[in-house]
Amino acid sequence: MTTPAIAAQDLVKRFPNQSRDVLSGLTFSIPRGQCVALLGPSGCGKTTLLRLLMGIEAPTSGALQIDPELSGQLSYVFQEPRLVPWRTALENVQLPLELLGMRGEAPDRSAELLTQLGLGERLHHFPRELSGGMQMRVALARALVTRPRILLLDEPFAALDERTRFRLEDLLIALRAELDVQYVFVTHSIAEAVYLGDRVLLLDTRGRISVDEPVELGTRDQDIKLTPEFNVHVRALSDRFHALEHSA
Repeated sequence: MTTPAIAAQDLVKRFPNQSRDVLSGLTFSIPRGQCVALLGPSGCGKTTLLRLLMGIEAPTSGALQIDPELSGQLSYVFQEPRLVPWRTALENVQLPLELLGMRGEAPDRSAELLTQLGLGERLHHFPRELSGGMQMRVALARALVTRPRILLLDEPFAALDERTRFRLEDLLIALRAELDVQYVFVTHSIAEAVYLGDRVLLLDTRGRISVDEPVELGTRDQDIKLTPEFNVHVRALSDRFHALEHSA
């Protein structure tokens, strides 16, 4: 039996001085190569789950396991780009490699990724000289420069305009194939969850999995959002999502 990339068993997280669990008894597994969207009301623990996966937080109880072959090969993209303002786009992407003592590889690999992401002419621009969408592409390049196998994304496109968000959704799908990386993607957008996920986990207000739904749509492009199949998934998840909000 193939070891899953990520497995959780009765996972619980409670922060000090809180009266209830943020995450309550989560049990799930994610096979290698599968991309999962995390959806749910504000405060349901989506970001907390990402932080547990990344090792930023520790579980209160239960088990959370990353496949040993993939351990240490995770990277995180925050809601905001969090670029160092006095470093250029190229220098921001180089930073993880420099911290890992791989300074010699940093310029070439960083420039290649930024070019791949459409920023080849912006390598030496500072963050203040880049649009919000460009800054997020720099942040994405920075997360990918260490060649992770699992990418954790915490609503990275939420603050962007619709057109830019759609472009970055498609870019993420392309990078998945080109770089052999799978991702766990937090979003508040039901349509985005369906578009980017092979599977959607919907958490309820008590940090439990309410829906675990596969999304079988084949090749993804923006036109698929106009198909009945896509909208069946969106409608079903919308109904469950709204039911959760009304029961809170």
